[in-house]
Amino acid sequence: VIKKTRFPHWDEVLEFELAEGDLGEAVLSMEVWDWDIVGKNDFLGRVEFPLDTICTEPTKGWFQLLPFPSAAENHGGQLGALRLAVRLVEDRVLPHSYYQPLIQLLTEPILCPGQPPAGTALAILEEVTSGESRQDVATKLVKIFLGQGLAVPLLDYLTTRELARTTDPNTLFRSNSLASKSVEQFMKVVGLPYLHEVLKPVVNRIFEEKKYVELDPGKMELSRSRRISFKGSLSEARVRESSLELLKGYLGDIVDAIVGSVEKCPLLMRVAFRQLRRRVEERFPSAQHEEVRYFSISGFLFLRFFAPAVLTPKLFSLREQHADPRTGRTLLLLAK
Repeated sequence: VIKKTRFPHWDEVLEFELAEGDLGEAVLSMEVWDWDIVGKNDFLGRVEFPLDTICTEPTKGWFQLLPFPSAAENHGGQLGALRLAVRLVEDRVLPHSYYQPLIQLLTEPILCPGQPPAGTALAILEEVTSGESRQDVATKLVKIFLGQGLAVPLLDYLTTRELARTTDPNTLFRSNSLASKSVEQFMKVVGLPYLHEVLKPVVNRIFEEKKYVELDPGKMELSRSRRISFKGSLSEARVRESSLELLKGYLGDIVDAIVGSVEKCPLLMRVAFRQLRRRVEERFPSAQHEEVRYFSISGFLFLRFFAPAVLTPKLFSLREQHADPRTGRTLLLLAK
């Protein structure tokens, strides 16, 4: 439900699973309703897609809303339009034995480390994947190697290769390489329950309180900000002071929750990061690079795990809906 607007923007991704053989004459129907507190909701229009018409390529664009139940009547566009992207994806999953040669090829450099590193399947895969497909490849690799009990050795293999290519420790793991994406996906798969336990109480409180927080003078809405006193609009200084106090409170609770969660951190994550620290120490052993061993881990744990979850809780299943603009601004400032 998007309130107080005639031009709602949902920004939702919905997935529906179809069993084999269900395609046939199936129709995907998207309906728009006006939500009412009292009485029945009002039907505003619908868009229908016979699934057999979108088998070949995605359907995307603005679609005129049609009256219920027939699309035959023409209301001259009076019902408005809905912008959608619809895609049908078919996955064929074979019995496990069919994938064994591929799994053997991928795990070979891990199980038999004596091979020339440049000629392995993983090394070639790393070279040929583009920026767009790298995240998808990393997700599949992590799941395959988790299934084989080899996720930590996979990350060690990929991060060691990246360490060997890195000359400036300040740029370590900053790119969206296969190694960085694999560690990121590994944390999402292994650490999501842990992330929820740590962040959910604070994130829920931020959504419920809906406090006005703004530090940028150019973006302050002094007349709309929640008043602390009864003396009219707040001054810029008061808004900033109030915002800083709120941000420090939220951030303090987040940091305390993270620091106090050491024992709850999944064992696989702890083992993987311990190995990563050891590899970084071997690659940059000098005293001037002593802090790199910590930056390499915090770069993953904070920049690719905790901070993105604070910024967009819905993508990490911390919330069912995206944040409203006010709450979203608070989350953005916290993440920064």
